[in-house]
Amino acid sequence: MTSIIYSNAGGIGEIIGLRRDEFAKEVRQVCRTETVRGVGRARKVRFRQALSFNPGSGVKSLRAVAPDKFTTELEAMKAATSPGTYNDKMLANYVPVYVMLPLDVITNNNVLNNQAKLEGQLQKLRAAGVDGVMVDVWWGIVESAGPQKYDWSAYRSLFQLVQKCGLKIQAIMSFHQCGGNVGDAVNIPLPQWILQIGEDDPDIFYTDRAGTRNRECLTIGVDNQPLFKGRTAVKMYADYMNSFRENMSDFLAAGLIVDIEVGLGPAGELRYPSYPANQGWVFPGIGEFQCYDKYLKADFKEAATKASHPEWELPDHAGDYNGTPESTKFFMPNGTYLSKKGKFFLTWYSNKLLSHGDQILDEANRIFLGCRVRLAAKVAGIHWWCKDDSHAAELTSGFYNLGDRDGYRPIARMLSRHYAIFNFTCLEMRDSEQSAAAKSGPQELVQQVLSGGWRENIEVAGENALPRYDRTAYNQILLNARPNGVNKNGQPKLKMYGATYLRLSDDLMDTENFRIFKTFVKKMHADQDYCSDPRKYGQEIGPLERSKPQIPIEELMEATKPMKPFPWDEKTDMSIGGALANFLDKLIAQITSVFK
Repeated sequence: MTSIIYSNAGGIGEIIGLRRDEFAKEVRQVCRTETVRGVGRARKVRFRQALSFNPGSGVKSLRAVAPDKFTTELEAMKAATSPGTYNDKMLANYVPVYVMLPLDVITNNNVLNNQAKLEGQLQKLRAAGVDGVMVDVWWGIVESAGPQKYDWSAYRSLFQLVQKCGLKIQAIMSFHQCGGNVGDAVNIPLPQWILQIGEDDPDIFYTDRAGTRNRECLTIGVDNQPLFKGRTAVKMYADYMNSFRENMSDFLAAGLIVDIEVGLGPAGELRYPSYPANQGWVFPGIGEFQCYDKYLKADFKEAATKASHPEWELPDHAGDYNGTPESTKFFMPNGTYLSKKGKFFLTWYSNKLLSHGDQILDEANRIFLGCRVRLAAKVAGIHWWCKDDSHAAELTSGFYNLGDRDGYRPIARMLSRHYAIFNFTCLEMRDSEQSAAAKSGPQELVQQVLSGGWRENIEVAGENALPRYDRTAYNQILLNARPNGVNKNGQPKLKMYGATYLRLSDDLMDTENFRIFKTFVKKMHADQDYCSDPRKYGQEIGPLERSKPQIPIEELMEATKPMKPFPWDEKTDMSIGGALANFLDKLIAQITSVFK
């Protein structure tokens, strides 16, 4: 007979059957009791529920077990997992976990939203062992009153609250609007005075082939154009970050802010806004190139002329947002993307993105020089059409990634000069979950991108692309966090710098969802308790050094040579369970409801 006190699915494998020989081995890892409240409930009813199994059979009966034995087991487990205890060697496998705050945690009126509720949620996150939170610091809110009229008051209130709750902060310099992307539930536009400039000069915004403007962020074509009351776009971004440093200096000095995620495009990511939901795009459309504003058109014409091809124009046969590769002349088999003209365009298009990221990160490095903080850049996981020869959706987004060309390692090499972290999305996704028609390859893409970052000797971190609360998604993140598992004797072969979960919500705080999430956090920490000192797991944050000299474009292009990715294990060795755990959760929930 085997008894279950309380299931949090800690460490069980994906077991479908309920045969005694399988279950007896795994169930010991399931037994955890987390709250004193649970003890009180057990004593009140004077028995605990147990499951009885016969060989080769399913559940046969429920039996009562003596409460004294229950109490003894509980105390033993409680002692084994007392707070603040670590295995120093296992601690080297610790991957910190952050949680993104709601998009509207600061309202459009620059007020901290629902502070009492937020404080309760932050306290629960801290009690669950979460290391910190990530928050968008919206340009459209802070500088809404006019050029260089910054109001940081609401964010200071938020940061004080986070500090009070014992969490760290990853701060996103969000130079984009909220609204128009998948998952955007609120609308926070760019500063109104920016939009007014755009009324007179709409070419400050990204533009597709049909001339449709995307007001989500400024085109990289105006990075160095003094169109904004005498300032360039890069100067505006730099002024904003400089004001942030000045007004948050106490939080920076205290070590509260650990990451500055430098906004580099739509959704804060280094990419073009090639798949805007507010313009009709739906998955898995290939998207459209976003380089038809007058500034980028002039830049391309100049580049083509220098290459002795003044007759070359931007693509006019690359399809529409919801097209497929084979429906276009550009992406179809043996299409334009493989021609000399197509290769020239794609190189120019992707290199403009590299240059954009490099210039803004250089400004960020200069501004935060000497602060004990890390810089980071987000890169989108464009996983659809990855298994098509054209990689069409990646190409329209600005990632010139093909079977014979790595489009991500040059980004990693560029980030290396700024000591920046490569933050990649879609960590939770598996190929089998995607539509076959989309030719998606999220697993291979994550493996390629993370491997490229490690080969360039930079830190890599990641996020889930969509909200998930299931064990399958958590196990995939755990696998990507430590692709070759933990090392019981110290540092693992490969380890991500951190993972950020999207996002804090009422759904996450749901009793069942949050219980599973807590187990996920524990497994990311390699079964160690929360550790407040990053030095203990090899992540001491020293003063930020000045960026190294600019890397010549030829040297960046050397990183396009494909390299075999590092091998990944088939499954994580820190699983939070699978089918059996899900079954037990439902069963225990039913049993518990009977005795409430």
